[in-house]
Amino acid sequence: TGTLWEGRFRSCLAQSDAYVLTCYRYIELNPARAGMVDDPGDYPWSSYQANALGKPNELLTPHPDYVALGAADVDRRRRYRALFDARLEAKTLADIRSATNGNFVLGNKRFEDEVAAMVRRRVTPGKPGRPKRGSCR
Repeated sequence: TGTLWEGRFRSCLAQSDAYVLTCYRYIELNPARAGMVDDPGDYPWSSYQANALGKPNELLTPHPDYVALGAADVDRRRRYRALFDARLEAKTLADIRSATNGNFVLGNKRFEDEVAAMVRRRVTPGKPGRPKRGSCR
């Protein structure tokens, strides 16, 4: 609830090849998960209408991973809709939420390590609790 700009902005860096389309699904399924609509295509402010149904939207620029789903628009949209046939696993939902809420990266271990080396800071959640004695020397 609330306005579009209420609260702080949250985002995460997602590893393209494995996670971008999963993030698309996560975002476009949010209104259905929240009980606002039964079908993601029924939510008027969703990119699902463009990505899955072909409704023109000048605000959107298709991601290369979306474009790679098919050479023809009709094939791309059909393959995109097929992604929604499977539910997002609870772990996937938790991983996306954790990365977004913590401004962490979303990807495999190699991707996490590469980004951490580039930015010279932790890019994944730390372990809970105090560090073991003598580990902070």
